Amino acid sequence: MPRVMTRGVVFIHSTPTALCPHIAWALEGVLDTRVSLDWISQPAETGAMRTEFAWTGEAGTGATIASAMRGWDGLRYEVVEEASRGSDGARWTHTPELGLHTARLSANGDVVVNEDRIRHIVESAEGSAVTIAAEVDRALGTAWDSELEVYRHAGEGAPVTWLHKVG
Repeated sequence: MPRVMTRGVVFIHSTPTALCPHIAWALEGVLDTRVSLDWISQPAETGAMRTEFAWTGEAGTGATIASAMRGWDGLRYEVVEEASRGSDGARWTHTPELGLHTARLSANGDVVVNEDRIRHIVESAEGSAVTIAAEVDRALGTAWDSELEVYRHAGEGAPVTWLHKVG
């Protein structure tokens, strides 16, 4: 069966300096290629670093990248994987306080909540509009977006390093 290829971007929004080489090693392990990251200071957090780069790999690589960095102290990141043949796009966001959130993405980048999840939210809320709103926010990753927004803006204009794995 032919491999389904896709591409994506990893945004390391903030990390302690000591984690920088570990992040590169984790990415090299997932991507099976040498990774050279251009680290710059994260203006939103004194002493923190940031980087971003694009990758190409088999469908599902985004999940593997997100899992490889999960749970490291002080690390805030996003991994985005574009849709590919037979797979939706996806985004993984992580903050030290909230942990990891996974969301499916539409072609234009909107978070998509599937019908079974919506039915479950409505049924389990037992008519409470407040509960429905809170659960929809959780499904959309609103808390993660709110926490990461200041770090995203601090990185505007930062260069993206493109990584391509051949073969």
